[in-house]
Amino acid sequence: MKTLTQKLFLLEPQYRERVWGGQRLKAADPPVGEAWVAFEESRVQSGAHAGRTVAELSEEYGEHLLGREVFEAYGSRFPLLVKLLDCADWLSVQVHPNDEQAARLVGPGEFGKSEAWHFIEAEPGATIYAGIKEGTSKEALEEAIRAGRVLEVAERLEVKAGETVYIPAGTLHSLGPGLLLYEVQQSSDTTYRVYDWDRPASAGRKLHVEESVEVIDPRKVVAVQPAPELKGTAAAAALVCPYFELEVIGLGEEALDEDTRGETFHLLTLTEGGAELSLEGEAVTLGKYETALVAGGARRYRVRAGEGGARLLRCAVPARCLGRA
Repeated sequence: MKTLTQKLFLLEPQYRERVWGGQRLKAADPPVGEAWVAFEESRVQSGAHAGRTVAELSEEYGEHLLGREVFEAYGSRFPLLVKLLDCADWLSVQVHPNDEQAARLVGPGEFGKSEAWHFIEAEPGATIYAGIKEGTSKEALEEAIRAGRVLEVAERLEVKAGETVYIPAGTLHSLGPGLLLYEVQQSSDTTYRVYDWDRPASAGRKLHVEESVEVIDPRKVVAVQPAPELKGTAAAAALVCPYFELEVIGLGEEALDEDTRGETFHLLTLTEGGAELSLEGEAVTLGKYETALVAGGARRYRVRAGEGGARLLRCAVPARCLGRA
């Protein structure tokens, strides 16, 4: 396996137009709903590997890029997809399969799609649908899906900036207007639409009624995790699940020293201020909503804020998220 000399990678965002999108990620018409900031096909913006994709680097450098724990669990496949979402209208009410269902319904080797949302901005009274109302039987749920009445049994929750929600595969969910959020998920884009607010069922937005009936689980209960409290320079866990962990980092005048321990890559996305990542003569400057990948083999690195402080989100796949710690 080749030696990876570059350890910090600034990633180029890829924007997706969406009927429900807004103007906060990128001013455009049609509106942009999603910025895909870290995934297999992300391209490196600078350095010796500028222009190459994360998938290409994962295949060539294996555990040096991914980290030994991630490489042992997933081989050379990059296992996460990170997006920023700007919701000016309701997204479709949807559900995602788990790993077993994805392999059966989509194809061998396909991942399921468990995901988490961290709300960067939320207008007063902003809400989501997540989960099914207590006491709803599977039979009643399936009837509601087929009849186009799924909102009658869906659980509606109010959310605020700084809060985090985990949406495991099989959970009915939808994001509402007035939200700007960070979404981290398994490396999958398999979505089954249950209901789409009576929008025209175009080729790109068809409903998946029977697939939804097969994969939905009425027992999934969703809880809103409170915003972590941060003072000065500090990192705090927002969520840990079987596929990834998500942390909130606040930077004051002091720098934050971190370590991949050779186990897992780190993905850092700036949400406020400005920041610089550095190690062994390398440095990457992050602007608002930009994302950098720190190679799993990098080990120790430093994060420092620009004037006025900074706030970042960091996700990784440590051993404790692989069920082996």
